[in-house]
Amino acid sequence: VTLVESGGGLVQSGGSLTLSCAIIGGPFTIYSMAWYRQTPGKEREWVAIDVRPGGGSLFYGGSVEGRYTISKDKAKNMVYLQMDRRRAEGTAVYICNIEDRDCGRGYWGKGTQVTVSS
Repeated sequence: VTLVESGGGLVQSGGSLTLSCAIIGGPFTIYSMAWYRQTPGKEREWVAIDVRPGGGSLFYGGSVEGRYTISKDKAKNMVYLQMDRRRAEGTAVYICNIEDRDCGRGYWGKGTQVTVSS
């Protein structure tokens, strides 16, 4: 299983951006899906986690709650992160993660760079 993120780029503060994560290969059954972000010199920070999508628990990091939305398209094997009202501290590499229910293994993408300009 390989995860490939896309959709990053330059966005103005207050603007919106949607990131995509393509899940390639398999088979797999998603137990959880998540987005993390990382900036140089800092630990990886979780942004949004959906455990058992469609019937489980959904969590957002405190700084993004109410502005970001995680979702998936099961038919297309895609995970998305809609980011609204971006702030300068949102500049980071955004990384997609899924955990496979059947084998318990986690998979990570390489990330996509998002830069928020003030």
